[in-house]
Amino acid sequence: MKRLSAAFAALTVAAAASTAAAQSGQSRPATSAEPPALVVMIVVDQFSANLFNQHRARFTGGLRTLIDQGRVYPNGYHAHAATETCPGHATILTGVHPATAGIPGNDWHDAEAGAKTYCLASETATLAHVPEGGEPTDNGPVGPERLDASTLGDWLKAVSPDSRVFAVSGKDRGAITLAGHQGDGAFWLTDDFGFTTYVRPGETAEVRLAPVAEFNADLRRGMSIGELTWDYTSEQCRALEADWTISGRPFRAALPPARFAVDVSPILDEITLDGAAMLIDTQQLGQRGVTDILGVSLSATDRIGHTFGSQGPEMCEQMLRLDLALGQFLERLEQLPGGVVVALTADHGGGDFPERWAAQGFTEARWGGYDLMTGGNAAMRAQFDLDHDPLFFNSGFYVVDAEGRGMAGPERAEIAAAAAAWFSQQPLVAAAFTLDDILGDPMPPRDLSVQELTLRQRHRLNAVAGRSADVLVSLDPGVMPGQGRPNAYVSGHGTPWDYDRRVPILFWTPGGEGQERVLPIATIDIAPTLAAVIGVDPEGQMDGRCLELGWGDAPACPSGD
Repeated sequence: MKRLSAAFAALTVAAAASTAAAQSGQSRPATSAEPPALVVMIVVDQFSANLFNQHRARFTGGLRTLIDQGRVYPNGYHAHAATETCPGHATILTGVHPATAGIPGNDWHDAEAGAKTYCLASETATLAHVPEGGEPTDNGPVGPERLDASTLGDWLKAVSPDSRVFAVSGKDRGAITLAGHQGDGAFWLTDDFGFTTYVRPGETAEVRLAPVAEFNADLRRGMSIGELTWDYTSEQCRALEADWTISGRPFRAALPPARFAVDVSPILDEITLDGAAMLIDTQQLGQRGVTDILGVSLSATDRIGHTFGSQGPEMCEQMLRLDLALGQFLERLEQLPGGVVVALTADHGGGDFPERWAAQGFTEARWGGYDLMTGGNAAMRAQFDLDHDPLFFNSGFYVVDAEGRGMAGPERAEIAAAAAAWFSQQPLVAAAFTLDDILGDPMPPRDLSVQELTLRQRHRLNAVAGRSADVLVSLDPGVMPGQGRPNAYVSGHGTPWDYDRRVPILFWTPGGEGQERVLPIATIDIAPTLAAVIGVDPEGQMDGRCLELGWGDAPACPSGD
C-alpha cells in the first residue's frame, strides 16, 4: 500500500526506526497509582457507532488492539442536538456540553455585525502560513478565545507547567479544541503548506511553526514525488461498487473516485498520524518524567462521508486503512517506557445519501427542507406586513432586520414564535422551538440517561444566548437537508437523531484486558475520566461524570463524582 510516495514513505519508516532505537524498554501498562507519561486523545471525525459496529469484525490493526485490550463503550453518545464538528470536539476534553462551552455550532450569525462568525474566529490571532498582509485562507484567523470552557490540557498545565500539550488535525477546529487555551501547539493541515497554526500577539510564525517545520518540508518534498492515487486494498470493498442517481444526477461509487484529492482520502489521516508521531519524537512527549497530552483529530472519515457517503467502497476502504494506520501509531506508543493511555471517540456520527439508505430499507430517507426558508419568509412577511425577509438560515433561523442584523425588541420574539409555529406544521419537520423557550428550560439532570433525553432537552444542551439561532428546527429522521451533489456533497450530519449522536468510546493502555461495557455514556464523560487517570482536578463543575475504568491500581474516580 502506497501511503504517500516511495520517498516520503521511506522517510516515515526511517523516522520510526530512529525512534525505536532511541527508546529503551517497553511501555508499562497505566494500571499503577503512578500517572501515565502520555495521554493521547484520538477523535475520528464522523465515526458513528454504526460504522464502528458495521466494520468491527474486519479490523485487524489499531482498532482491533483497542477493542481487544481496552474498555469498549459501543453506546457512546453526544447528548446535544447540533451534531457538528466544532460543538462535538468542544465536549470531549472539557467535560461540558456545548451550551456550557459556548459553541452551539460550526458557526453562527453575528446579530450585531449581520455576518457569519466561525466557531473559533479570533480578532487578535493570525495564521502562521499566511505572510503579513496576505489574504487569510482556511477559516480565517482562529484561536481558542470563543471556547468558554477549559480543557484537560489546561487543568494539567495549571499544576504541571512543564507538561506539554499538543494537538494535530486535518481541521483547525479539531486541533484547537483539543489543545485548549494553554496548549503548546495546535496544528492542522492546509493546502500546499503542511501543518499550520495560529499566531498570537507577541509571537512569531517561525517560533510557532518550529515543532512542525522539518516535517512540513519533508511532507512537501514527498508529495511532489510521484503521483498520488487511491485504489482498492480489499476485494470486499470493491464488491460495493455501484451506479446511483443522487438528486437526479448520476454517481459512480468506485475507486479511484471521480474526484480525487488528498484531503478527501485515507492519505489525510495517514499524514496526520505521521505528524502526531513526529511530535512525540521531536517534543519528547511522554519521555521527560512528567505527564503530557497529545490530541489527534482525524478528518478523512468526515470528508469521505460528505463526498461519497458512508456505505460505499470509499468508506469501506477508509475504515480498513484507518485501522492499519492506527495500528502503526499504537505500535509507536507502546515503545514509550513511562506508560500511555489512549481514548478514542468521534465528534459526531453521520448518515448516507438518502437514495442508498432507501435501497437498504430506510424508506423514510429523502432529501428535503431546502424550501423552508423561502416558505417561512413568505409567511412571516405576510403575517407581519414586512418589506424584507426576516429569517436568515445558519444552523437554524435568525430573525433579522433589512440589513441582516439581529432584530431587537419584542418584534423579534413575536416573529420567532410565529415562525416556530409555522415550521412545526410543515411536512418533514419533527419539531421547532424558539431559542427563548429553550433557554427558559433548566439544564437536564446530570443523572438522566443520555438515551432518555427528549428532543427539546437535546436542543437545550447546545443552546447559547447571543450565538444560537432564534428558531431551532429539527427535520424528521432520515431527511437529509438540501440536495445532493455527486462527488461534492452527498451526505451530512448535524441532526439530533441517533445515527448522528451515537459514537464509540474506547479507553486503552498497552497490555490491558479487553472489556465490553454496553451501558450508554456520553462524550462529556471522557475528560473527567482522564483527569482521574492523571490525577488532576477539573476546573469548574463538570457536566460529565468520571468512569471507573477498573485498571488495577490506577486512580479511582473522586468520591461523589
